[in-house]
Amino acid sequence: MSNIAPRLGWRESVKLYGQKPVLLMLSFGFSSGLPLLLVFSTFSFWLREAGISRTEIGFISWVALAYGLKWLWSPLVDRLPIPWLTKRMGRRRSWMLLAQMGIIIGLLGMSVVDPKHSIISITLCALIVSFSSATQDIALDAFRIESAPERLQAAMAAAYMTGYRLAMITSGAGALWLAALFSQGSGYQPHAWQLAYLCMAAIMGIGVFSCFIANEPNIPNTRHISIALTRRLHRRGYTLRTAGLLAWLVGTLIHPFTDFWRRYRWLAVLILALISTFRVADVVMGVMANAFYVDLGFSKGDVASISKVFGVLMTLVGAGIGGLLVNRLGTMRILFVGALLTASTNLLFSYMATQPASLGLLTLVISADNLGAGIATAAFITYLSSLTNVAFSATQYAMLSSVMLLLPKFLAGFSGYLVDKIGYSHFFTLTALMGIPALLIIPLLAYLQPTHHTDR
Repeated sequence: MSNIAPRLGWRESVKLYGQKPVLLMLSFGFSSGLPLLLVFSTFSFWLREAGISRTEIGFISWVALAYGLKWLWSPLVDRLPIPWLTKRMGRRRSWMLLAQMGIIIGLLGMSVVDPKHSIISITLCALIVSFSSATQDIALDAFRIESAPERLQAAMAAAYMTGYRLAMITSGAGALWLAALFSQGSGYQPHAWQLAYLCMAAIMGIGVFSCFIANEPNIPNTRHISIALTRRLHRRGYTLRTAGLLAWLVGTLIHPFTDFWRRYRWLAVLILALISTFRVADVVMGVMANAFYVDLGFSKGDVASISKVFGVLMTLVGAGIGGLLVNRLGTMRILFVGALLTASTNLLFSYMATQPASLGLLTLVISADNLGAGIATAAFITYLSSLTNVAFSATQYAMLSSVMLLLPKFLAGFSGYLVDKIGYSHFFTLTALMGIPALLIIPLLAYLQPTHHTDR
């Protein structure tokens, strides 16, 4: 298999982690990763403890489909200025800040609602968080791609992933630990969860602070394309104002997508097939993971403590190893390794479902899952970044990452129904088998696309 990223020596690869753009991605990765579990597995834990059925939990997880549909509004984030704010902060940072405010508002809404009595209200608040988080990701991914040259992208992806996974530990283990801390006695206590979500809203201040200290990246000027199209339309009889509006719409809504197909032609179909299947095994399994822990009898404190210690350690190790290996051995090789680890670790969950509840086994499973996820995601982010044209980075990356999540999130909605029908062990085995298509496509793509070029 060939590489996407240029190979560097081990010493040069390590030095990349000390550069300012890479360090900044730690905090932005944290800001991006924090909301996800709060509308996903942590939310599922809360709902399950509140007595919501597994089938309902599975369908409620569809609020996270916003991550898979963000390509629909990504052209607006890519090109539309926000009144007053964009002039003062720039296009990328202004959208990031606006989205972060939406996340905070949604989390505050969740912190005052009890799902046992207001399931619709809390689902709507979760939808606000999901939509705002997806919007933040659009702007943040463009910011990351535009802030550094391609040689830094693997290190930035690893730093971003480290921050992202730390945030997931915070919103997963941290939120569970806080909910346990605020509980008084045993049984379901909604105020404990509400206080935990209030704390998560406050922690989002890290992202807000990062927005203010970051420098706006230099975005390639594509205005000459819009001017040329405006002139052509004007010569065809459109008024100058109408021609300008049509040119802006074409440049915003059409050019980013036609550019991708122009550069990759028929290989685009294979690329999109890989992207859409790479995370199926991980995402479909993830919805039921915390509900699985609850049904096995583990407490919030047990899951939080193990995730906090071993999950954080394995996440840091996985993301760091992933970034180094991508720089040293190439993206496609590590992409294959990551896909294999992601699918195979689901078999550990299947085995755990057949055994008595054991903290030792839980530790092993969570550690392996986080290690594999860290390696896989560092390679995958690098791969997605390499596919984009920097002139349309927000829209194209949003399109690719939407494809990555749309099928997995849709299938995840049926996860609770499947568990009810076939049980946890068979369900986790089924999710492991869902990783096979990606393992077949990666070698094929590496053979057919030994090198590729991006307009960077």
